[in-house]
Amino acid sequence: MSGRSNTTNVPEAKEAMDRFKMEVANEIGVPLTNGYNGNLTSAQNGSVGGYMVKKMIEAQERQMAGK
Repeated sequence: MSGRSNTTNVPEAKEAMDRFKMEVANEIGVPLTNGYNGNLTSAQNGSVGGYMVKKMIEAQERQMAGK
């Protein structure tokens, strides 16, 4: 294991995850762009990742509940 946790396990999913990330950033008002985002704070970047996880968990819970 290389120690990198920011790699996509399924390469084909990278584009979908990038779209999802941009959608989430837009929903919560973080001015995320494609490419360099060094102008954003750690809190802004963290909020995007955290909200993505929250939405994925909610979707999985709905699926497991049969909805």
